[in-house]
Amino acid sequence: MRTISVAHSPDADDIFMYYAIKFGWVDTGDVCFENIALDIETLNVEALKTTYDISAISFALYPKIRNDYALLRTAVSFGEGYGPKLVKKKESKLKRNFKVALSGTHTTNALLFKIAYPEARIVYKNFLEIENAVLSGEVDAGVLIHESILNFSEMLVVEREIWDIWKSLTQGKELPLPLGGMALRRSMPLLQAITCEKSLIKAVDVAHTHQHLLSKMLIERNLVRVDDTTLKTYLGLYANAHSIEMSDVQYEAINTLFELGYKHGFYEQCIQAQDYLIPHEYETLRMS
Repeated sequence: MRTISVAHSPDADDIFMYYAIKFGWVDTGDVCFENIALDIETLNVEALKTTYDISAISFALYPKIRNDYALLRTAVSFGEGYGPKLVKKKESKLKRNFKVALSGTHTTNALLFKIAYPEARIVYKNFLEIENAVLSGEVDAGVLIHESILNFSEMLVVEREIWDIWKSLTQGKELPLPLGGMALRRSMPLLQAITCEKSLIKAVDVAHTHQHLLSKMLIERNLVRVDDTTLKTYLGLYANAHSIEMSDVQYEAINTLFELGYKHGFYEQCIQAQDYLIPHEYETLRMS
């Protein structure tokens, strides 16, 4: 059996979508998955170095790693009327060049923020440190992500939703906000890559089908940072039926993100997500 490294964030939705494999609920054939949990910006940086066979990434990073990684169809997180939040202290007013804490230069929320606020002074922090940086006055504002969007200090208010920036930039199109996905290293043999993707699709499907049981097990084992009520809410946002396998609307949303990044000078060329998927038809052709 070949061991395949799978890197994901310690975030509740990533843990939830992967752990059907960890608990042995999915037959992975002759592949043994070995997982590691790191914050999303660390994963983005490691993906630039092709460190892991399979890795969670911010969708905004993908055009920069397209030659080394294929884009997977599964374990995706999109916002549907919600997403990261730009927060500040109550009663404060932000100047045009306000100082802001972001969770990483390669994240989707960072890309959209930079387009919307080109004069802001950016510092990068671990997403768990951003709320305190705003409260302490180290920065004027910060973009909260992951579970932080559900529970933050009453001393803070939302200045702007990243969702609202997305709607503005997409001119009101009815598209979900593409946040995070998975990528697989192109050096992997194609049949093995197909097997890996199918196993991950199955894992997300099984996790969604058995959400109550899996959530209970994750909480009992202290594998997530939230309580059961918050976990249920959070999974409804970011690890739901739309996470199992991407739809045409989701591809359109990703392509729109790539187009925006290219238009504003963040990418060297404009790409289409569908051109970078693993070709499952190869399996049928080879076996015929």
